[in-house]
Amino acid sequence: MADENNNNGGRKSNKSGEMRMPPRTWLLWLFILSLIPLLVFFKDRTETKFEVLDHRQFLDLVSSNRIADATINYNPQSPLRLITGRYLETAGESKRLVPFRLETRLSEDLEQKLLDTGKFKPVEPPTMLINLLYGILPFLLLAGIVYFFLIRQIRMAGKGALSFGKSKARMLNKERNRTTFKDVAGIEEAKEEVYELVEFLKDPKKFQKLGGRIPKGILMVGPPGTGKTLLAKAIAGEADASFYSISGSDFVEMFVGVGASRVRDMFEQARKSTPCLVFIDEIDAVGRSRGQGLGGGNDEREQTLNALLVEMDGFDTQEGIIIIAATNRPDVLDPALLRPGRFDRQITVNLPDVRGREAILKVHAKNVKLSPEADLSVIARGTPGFSGAELANLLNEAALLAARLNKKAITLTELEEARDKVRWGRERRSLAMTEEQKKFTAWHEAGHALVNVMLKHTHPLHKVTIIPRGQALGATMYLPKEDILNRGRKEMLDLIAVMMAGRIAEEIISGDISTGAANDIQQATQMARAMVCSFGMSDKVGMVQYGEDNEYIFLGRDMVRGKDYSESTAQEIDAEIKRIIDGSYATAREAILNNRDKLEIIAKALLEYETLEGAQVEEIIRTGKLTPPPPPPLTGPPTGAQAATTLPEVPKPLPPKLPPGLAAPAPAPV
Repeated sequence: MADENNNNGGRKSNKSGEMRMPPRTWLLWLFILSLIPLLVFFKDRTETKFEVLDHRQFLDLVSSNRIADATINYNPQSPLRLITGRYLETAGESKRLVPFRLETRLSEDLEQKLLDTGKFKPVEPPTMLINLLYGILPFLLLAGIVYFFLIRQIRMAGKGALSFGKSKARMLNKERNRTTFKDVAGIEEAKEEVYELVEFLKDPKKFQKLGGRIPKGILMVGPPGTGKTLLAKAIAGEADASFYSISGSDFVEMFVGVGASRVRDMFEQARKSTPCLVFIDEIDAVGRSRGQGLGGGNDEREQTLNALLVEMDGFDTQEGIIIIAATNRPDVLDPALLRPGRFDRQITVNLPDVRGREAILKVHAKNVKLSPEADLSVIARGTPGFSGAELANLLNEAALLAARLNKKAITLTELEEARDKVRWGRERRSLAMTEEQKKFTAWHEAGHALVNVMLKHTHPLHKVTIIPRGQALGATMYLPKEDILNRGRKEMLDLIAVMMAGRIAEEIISGDISTGAANDIQQATQMARAMVCSFGMSDKVGMVQYGEDNEYIFLGRDMVRGKDYSESTAQEIDAEIKRIIDGSYATAREAILNNRDKLEIIAKALLEYETLEGAQVEEIIRTGKLTPPPPPPLTGPPTGAQAATTLPEVPKPLPPKLPPGLAAPAPAPV
């Protein structure tokens, strides 16, 4: 039992960080030890066996001239001479050279005669230093091997076991980081605010003479992909001060107390090089509100947050360290972290407007080869709601598409196809659809397109297609003329009517309905619920907000929270949502019934050409017929947009990203 406990204890101590040699070190030692008997074996096999002669035999060989070659070794500490060499032995007709050796006294005359024959060569004795070196060299070699493979491994193991609490903050080198404010576009207000930090670090007296002080902390808040981390890199590239970068997840470790230790070590490193900047990316990994877990208690993450709070503004706080943090979840951060004195300023990095998108496209276009007729302002107007990362991805997709078609430059066609691919997904022409499925899809999308053109408060129709794209079997793309900052009630009611039109068209023409309207129903319900509960657009319920933003659920705080309104109010909300959807449904049904002939023309045109432009649908509704589009050019393989588009594509903006609880109205899948 004692042996078992000892063995178990040894295994546990190894897992808890005890110093131990890696298995490869033991294998290397085993290999070295296995070489010793091999060396002894080969030494015995290769060692030359000498015939020991006496003085008389040696003189007989010399007198008979049978010595082939020999050496005379001098030993200053002895009067004897060590002679080694080979002599010729004859046995019948065979002859062979036999190695010999002897140790004898030679007179000066005899020694001189031997050297005069030319067969004997003198060998000077080694010096005392060489003898000493030969004596200690094996021990030095053995000691070096032991140090390299044993002591060094132990020290490295100890270093690894004791370095968990060291900060993982990396100091950015100006030579490696070449990002400046010239590489940041579309967020001019945020650039101006953070540029104050750079000016303060370069000339602090400019601010101090008026009694002002630089903020201790700046929190950058914004949706993903808007350029928060890029802005921090630009600050590092512009500032002459030291710049440390670390991620919020770098503080998290499996061992207790490591996160708080790393926070203290990070600030200790920063104090050695003040003034300096410390950038913490994704700070919500360590800055979440305390005491909100389902289990409660004092967990490791709270210890890390407490250490961060004390270091940022505690009793022993020193000036000269500026904290810059970035997050897209400011709602979950602890209130003590957001107060002035810790994060004095919050900078909102919003999605870019049309001018910002054009500036971002120009920055990223420096790395690609654009055609002279490729107008980036057209793409900027057609991409509302795109973040900087999505715009960079758009240009990259366009470059890949142009390279796949062996083009020398990126044209507007590739840019628009890349825009549709980034927003709605890639065309899936290989999807096998039956004729019946194509008809249902054509009727569905024709209904969306017809009602979108007929109603007054909708966005301009961009294109309608029955080519599968992404997860949708078809799509009706309608784009706003300009960036949308808010929405009107009439506009939202008409958008819901457009969503309902696909199901209505299926039912009127075929007498049956399909599951293709599932996403339409979901989007319409979300929009109607937002109108009632968030936007106060219901006369019966009134201008009261019911419920809170539940886009993100914070574990422990939101899951245990119940409704803040009564059951009767919930029934009224449900009734109002149904009333709004039913009203829009009736509006769409009336528009389709009054223009059924035009609906069938649009559906037949979709079955024939697969894709119709917004101008073509408007022509059908206005004149009742469609002018056949020109045939596509035969030069080169068609792109996705060329194959699906029958008229030159008219660039129009894409629908923006809606606030939480309000889904985008396009595309309308089947």
